[in-house]
Amino acid sequence: MSRTTQAPKGLRATGNFIDDRFHVAKSGEKNLRKVFPNHWSFMLGEIALYSFIILLLTGVFLTLWFKPSMTEVVYDGSYERLQGVVMSEAYASTLHIDFDVRGGFLVRQIHHWAALIFVASLVAHMLRVFFTGAFRKPREINWLIGIAIFVLAILEGLFGYSLPDDLPSGMGIRILQGVMLSLPVIGTYVSMFLFGGEFPGEDIIPRLYMLHILLIPGILLALIVAHFMILWHQKHTQYPGRGRTEKKVVGVPMFPAFAVKAGGFFFFVFAVTVAFSAFVQINPIHLFGPFSPTSITSGLQPDWYMGFMEGALRIFPNWFDFTIFGYAVPTGVLVPALVIPGILFTGLAVWPFLEAWITGDKRHHNVADRPRNAPVRTGVGMAGITFYGLLWMAGSNDILSETFSLNLYGTTWFFRFAIFIGPVLAFVITKRICLGLQRRDRATLAHGYESGTIQQLPSGEYIEVHKESPDEMVHVLRSKEPLDRTDTEDVDENGVEAPSARGLRGRLRTALAHWYTKDNVSFEGVEPHSGHHGQHEEIAPEQAETATR
Repeated sequence: MSRTTQAPKGLRATGNFIDDRFHVAKSGEKNLRKVFPNHWSFMLGEIALYSFIILLLTGVFLTLWFKPSMTEVVYDGSYERLQGVVMSEAYASTLHIDFDVRGGFLVRQIHHWAALIFVASLVAHMLRVFFTGAFRKPREINWLIGIAIFVLAILEGLFGYSLPDDLPSGMGIRILQGVMLSLPVIGTYVSMFLFGGEFPGEDIIPRLYMLHILLIPGILLALIVAHFMILWHQKHTQYPGRGRTEKKVVGVPMFPAFAVKAGGFFFFVFAVTVAFSAFVQINPIHLFGPFSPTSITSGLQPDWYMGFMEGALRIFPNWFDFTIFGYAVPTGVLVPALVIPGILFTGLAVWPFLEAWITGDKRHHNVADRPRNAPVRTGVGMAGITFYGLLWMAGSNDILSETFSLNLYGTTWFFRFAIFIGPVLAFVITKRICLGLQRRDRATLAHGYESGTIQQLPSGEYIEVHKESPDEMVHVLRSKEPLDRTDTEDVDENGVEAPSARGLRGRLRTALAHWYTKDNVSFEGVEPHSGHHGQHEEIAPEQAETATR
């Protein structure tokens, strides 16, 4: 005889109290049964979320002792090598956290490592979304929110890196001021407003501190909440496979499976971050000393996510600087520091709408693309990664020159050419690889997969036996959607050009559609084949010789 297990009386009373006022029982039960796709790549965004939580927790700890002040003091703390040195209260309080607060150095290391992991996981997550087409309708708004989070995360990291007022961070602020001064007409006003006077002034650290702990984290928190609310409403995309359609999600329920996995993964991310912080030292400000405008650094690099801007500043020539109406326009700083990042982030923002306009695709997409099935998009993504990576490497051209005994000016000229040639090569190579993989998938779908068994026919011919593709593989291969050609709709049956195809805009769209779809491998009419059967099966065992590779 079975008995129904009831919750304890205290829990039932609490649950009834809440449900009587907020009516969450039905919606809560529905949300607990919500299905999440079960693939490791969907956890990249979770890493970013968990890193952000770690940043908030450690940031609160650090604010208890950090003093955002440029007031000069004489250091008399535990670090003997700097005793008697004049420094700002910001730098002195950071040294106090490192050497006099129990666990302070570890917490500051955790905070810094979590910031690096946060930005890195955002990049990995955005690349996954881009290459699988998960930004397409109806998720364009969430894509834009993700880009805003990424930009703010970079600014947040830059401002946080600058707060200790040590020598490297001071040099970073000096570069920031140079970028401000490159703005035509308003540059000097912007710089004077932020610094409260001439560089370095007395106000920059307190102002960056307010931005770092209040304004930007508040905006980030709001955007992350909005991002997850939209994701919860629209549901995850999923990879193609058996049973997965635009209207059906295959995965695990929110509770208990996904909740347990996500909870365990949070502690795993936290453990890895703490392990890095305990065993891999990062930003040891006590070795660099306080910032002084008369001091220089050698061999130091910014945090990795600012490396691309450093590289752009290093390799962009000053040949194009000019003066207009008495105002200097230093393009050698303005273009690499503002124009190039603007092009990168604007390109990311407009790509979903540009791709939809080129292809005319207005459908809802809940099943993600395989990157090989969108060769142009994948090629563009790899070209962007190559462009970013070359700029990032150019930011350490002095390190490369010293390490490999290369000419410094030679590395600069190499990157000036590579920044144009590299992305083009990356696009062409990536597209050809994708098309080759498409052709292989088409052959696999039509003829089965290679078994590794070589069979000799009575005629003496050797053939490789193909076996029937598994059902899961067939579903994945057949998930490739045809890329519609917009330009095929530009002419009616009488050969009359459609009004939408006329003019510069229409012809541009037609040309881009042709470029986007011209090399696509069509899977139309291809049916799954059971492999090499028929005449091969009729061969008697004694008439054939087999070998396995």
